[in-house]
Amino acid sequence: MSDVVETVDNAVETQHGCPVLDSLGQRVLLATRENYISVVKALVDEGYTMCIDLTGVDYLNLPNRTVGHGVAPERFEVVANFLSLTLRQRIRVRVQIPENDATLPSLFDLHPGTEAHERETYDMFGISFDGHPDMTRILMPEDWDGHPLRKDYDQGSIPVQFKGSHS
Repeated sequence: MSDVVETVDNAVETQHGCPVLDSLGQRVLLATRENYISVVKALVDEGYTMCIDLTGVDYLNLPNRTVGHGVAPERFEVVANFLSLTLRQRIRVRVQIPENDATLPSLFDLHPGTEAHERETYDMFGISFDGHPDMTRILMPEDWDGHPLRKDYDQGSIPVQFKGSHS
């Protein structure tokens, strides 16, 4: 891994062109939407062949939070966790997603197991994944209005009805 880690003049560590953070001993790469796929491809080449999970975060109430060196905070963030069984290591990739264009390329071609994770993130947060084979709701009924895990979603006024359940 040392051949892909660099430091810039002000001692900010980067990997695959992304600033690197440490979160309780786990490496975190702050990818952009533009380099997200290439970063994940590079991680696959390094042995991170398993995507453990992928989800969204809504930072509506924290618009001025600090993300990392040179990274502007956006309302939404997609977080993906990867595992290398051969290296016995985990790595996390975080991507800022603007509210006015809540899209990100799909990881389905690299990690087919992300199909349900991306659909759930779409369903709950309204973040769409370009190139996904079935970008439809997975938990809520197809005609549901809104995305229940958004911070501005009106909670408690409508009983939750899960897709396929009997009312």
